[in-house]
Amino acid sequence: MREDFYTRLKAYEGREAAVGGVGKDLVNEPMIRHWCEAMGDTHPAYAGADPVAPPTMLQAWTMGGLSGHGHGGRSEAYDELLALLDGAGYTSVVATDCEQEYLRPLRPGDRITFDAMIESVSERKTTKLGTGYFVTTRMDVRAGDEPAGTHRFRILKYVPAGQRRRNGTAESAAASRPKRPRPVVNRDNAGFWEGVARHRLLIQRCEKCRTLRFPWLPGCNACGCLEWDTVEAAGEGTVYSYVVMHHPPFPAFEQPYAVGLVELAEGVRMISNVVGVPHDRVRIGMPVRLEFKRVDEELELPVFRAAEGSGG
Repeated sequence: MREDFYTRLKAYEGREAAVGGVGKDLVNEPMIRHWCEAMGDTHPAYAGADPVAPPTMLQAWTMGGLSGHGHGGRSEAYDELLALLDGAGYTSVVATDCEQEYLRPLRPGDRITFDAMIESVSERKTTKLGTGYFVTTRMDVRAGDEPAGTHRFRILKYVPAGQRRRNGTAESAAASRPKRPRPVVNRDNAGFWEGVARHRLLIQRCEKCRTLRFPWLPGCNACGCLEWDTVEAAGEGTVYSYVVMHHPPFPAFEQPYAVGLVELAEGVRMISNVVGVPHDRVRIGMPVRLEFKRVDEELELPVFRAAEGSGG
C-alpha cells in the first residue's frame, strides 16, 4: 500500500510546477535599497551609479505578492501533488531549506521570467516534527533571454509527531479529531491566561504612563516602565482587519475560517477567530462581541461573535 502511494507521488517528478512566470516588476533600485536596509547589507556594489541586485534576491523578483501573478502561476500538477498528500493525511507543511545558484548579476531594468518543475519527492521520512515526504521544486530564472540563476525550494508535507495515520487519514491516537494547538504560556503572559480561565479579558496598563498594551509584554513599549496593572476589557470591538484561512488544511480546524484583528473599545487590538457569521460575510468595521469558546476539555479561548444582523 505504501509503495503504491509512493509510486503515485514519484509520477509527479519532472512535471511542471510553474510555467511562463513573469516578474511583476523590473529589477529596480528601490527594492534593492529596501532589501539591503532590511538585511543590514552595506556592500557598495548594491548602491551608487551602476548597482547590481544582491544575488540572494534571486527569488524576490519572481514573487507574485498577495494578488498572485494572474498567469504563469502554480501549475495544476503541483496542486494535484499537494492535494494527494493532503488527502492521505500529510496536511501539515513546513519549508525546510533552499539552494541558489547564480549565473549572472541582475541589474535595474532587467525583466525576470521563470519556469519551475517538481524535481523530486523523497521516500517517506521520519523527523522530529513528524513523518512525511520532502518535495523539492527547481526554478530556472532568466533575465531577458539569459539564464540568471537557479532556485531550489524544499518543503516537508507531514503528519505531526504524536498523531498516527489510519485508513489514509491523519488521526490522533486518542480521538478522531486532533486537539487545537496549545497556547504558549510563560511568565510574561500567564496572567492573561489566568484571566481567560475566569472568563475575563485582561489588558495590561503601565503604572507610570497609564498606556494600555496588548499582547502582554514584560515592559511598557511607550515609556519602558516595568511596573503594570490590568484593566478588564468590556468585550466590545470592531473588525479592524481579517483573513480567511483556506490552506494548508489542519485536522484540528474546519476550513475555511475567519481570523480577525479586532480593535477593542479600549483602543488595543488582538487577534482571534470571528464566529457567528459565515467566513465570507466578515467585513472590516463589523461590530463584534467577546465570548469564550471551549474547544476541548482542556482549552477555552476568547473569540469574537459578530453582532446580530451584521452579516449582511
